[in-house]
Amino acid sequence: MLAKNQPQMAPDYEKWNQRLNASWSCADYARIGVTLQITGEELAEKVDFVPGSRVLDVAAGNGNASLALARRFCNVVSTDYVQPLLDKGQARARAEDLDIEFRIADAQNLPFADGEFDGVVSTFGVMFAPDQPASARELLRVCRPGGKIAIASWTPKSFVGRMCSTIGSHMSAAPGFKAPANWGRQEFIDQHLAPSASSLTVDWKQFNFRYRSPFHYVDFFRTYYGLCRKAYDKVGAEGEQALTGDILALVDEFNIAEDGSVCMPSDYALVTMTKA
Repeated sequence: MLAKNQPQMAPDYEKWNQRLNASWSCADYARIGVTLQITGEELAEKVDFVPGSRVLDVAAGNGNASLALARRFCNVVSTDYVQPLLDKGQARARAEDLDIEFRIADAQNLPFADGEFDGVVSTFGVMFAPDQPASARELLRVCRPGGKIAIASWTPKSFVGRMCSTIGSHMSAAPGFKAPANWGRQEFIDQHLAPSASSLTVDWKQFNFRYRSPFHYVDFFRTYYGLCRKAYDKVGAEGEQALTGDILALVDEFNIAEDGSVCMPSDYALVTMTKA
């Protein structure tokens, strides 16, 4: 506990960012990302960019929204700070003969000029950047006045929000850390996005995670979801049973399938706005 009048140290966002980059890079998140393709398509339909619009996809992962927008003839720049994910997105674009520019970029400090894009999007990506206010400012900064912004973020009480909390309970969070699902709170939207919008809507949506069985889900995420893999590395053999038990309990809480498989609805906020 801090002594009275002792100044509180500012969060070391760069250090957190490096650790998160290592987490995303240690596994093949693209194997999970492709299962979420429908969310990229739904975002593209909702934001409805004019064909030919220059659009930036921030923290694009393996390119779900980038591909969806390129299929609608937008000029897309797909960015992430994890090169292997960009490589997977580029391979997908190549397979469909889609013309997308891929660039390394940190959501907290985008290497683009003010107002450079007609639109900016992110699907379950920018929410994982440690410095949330800075990331929100960057999305707004690089979008031109009158341009559109669309962001899909898991909510705190969603399956993914709870999963992140479950994993975090077995690890030591740094002081000042804000949960990624903070982006899915109405209060966050009102504070960091709405003041810069001439119009803004929030659609509260769901995505269904489907797996063969609860143990298939645990094995799949332990193998391909870097944050989950790091948690298992952290707890070691002595904590593995407890972590698995907590994840299985969460799966049981959310699972609506009755045939031994898994179908877990996870709530998310789809924000679409026009920049003032």
